[in-house]
Amino acid sequence: MRMKGRVISRGIAEGEVLLSKDGISFLGGVDPKTGTVVEKDHAIEGKNVKGKVLVFPRGKGSTVGSYVMLQLKKNGVAPAAIINLEGEPIIAVGAIISKIPMLDKLEKDPFSFLKTGMKVKVDAEKGVLEF
Repeated sequence: MRMKGRVISRGIAEGEVLLSKDGISFLGGVDPKTGTVVEKDHAIEGKNVKGKVLVFPRGKGSTVGSYVMLQLKKNGVAPAAIINLEGEPIIAVGAIISKIPMLDKLEKDPFSFLKTGMKVKVDAEKGVLEF
């Protein structure tokens, strides 16, 4: 199946979905050396974002989070792609400077049809999610 979305950061990536009902703050919420979510009581605390298609509602926290995303990329532990309900500047800038493909505003709520572990392809050149 295919679902259209808005392109935030161009690129194409495939991977397993890691779904979080909670917003993510990359500053203090994700270890930039390992890619592990360390925010206490977070929906995906203890999970690793490396190579995943990270699906979460929106970002939160400091604008420094954009640079934490870049550090994740430099350390080889960044998500393969990001899908948000609605992108906001922290995550959008982080995805763009880190060259992480990103979509938002899918035709349907991604929480209604995506599940953790599903294999998907994010084509953020054409604005399409394939699953």
